[in-house]
Amino acid sequence: MTTLLVTNDFPPRPGGIQSFVHGLAVRQPPGSLVVYASTWKGAAKFDADQPFEVVREATGMLLPTRRAARRSAEIARAYGCDTVWFGAAAPLGLLAPGLRRRTGIERAVAQTHGHEIGWAALPGARGLLRRIARGTDVVTYLGSTPGCAWTRRCTASPTCAALHRASTSTRTTRASTAPRSAGATASATARSSCACPASSRARARTR
Repeated sequence: MTTLLVTNDFPPRPGGIQSFVHGLAVRQPPGSLVVYASTWKGAAKFDADQPFEVVREATGMLLPTRRAARRSAEIARAYGCDTVWFGAAAPLGLLAPGLRRRTGIERAVAQTHGHEIGWAALPGARGLLRRIARGTDVVTYLGSTPGCAWTRRCTASPTCAALHRASTSTRTTRASTAPRSAGATASATARSSCACPASSRARARTR
């Protein structure tokens, strides 16, 4: 069981989200993770020191383009991935449905970090967030505000992803945010309670 992490937010690119995502990645069991990320100065040296394979796209910003969709599917098939984990839900979470169709991906987990609040306020972008929510099994958030924004504005449909509040400690989020040995499965994560009062409207994605 292997997880594909698709992310722009990954060292050596500096930033708190990058450090958080990497902190979760290094806590995954050996051989259970492969990373598909954008590139950054010093990436080759950094990647050589990681306990997992890192595949870099020759761009500073991954977007949900046909090329990214094709490449992520190739990686998922090559490594036998059954779970995809998006380091940030928007915009790369839009790749989830295609990965399900083209590969053995069965579960999709997406993290939010707060910038999605701005997206949720814009009608056009709000529609993209709803598509991401429908295409994933679980959307995690840190604290109450991002989760409530997703719940009120983007996850009104029972076909949308379940919301799950993740701990801010990377030592306690392996089972809830990133799939453990391909993960805390989406169904297990969805059973966890969400601290946002409005989140009762968000239900596990049904198939």
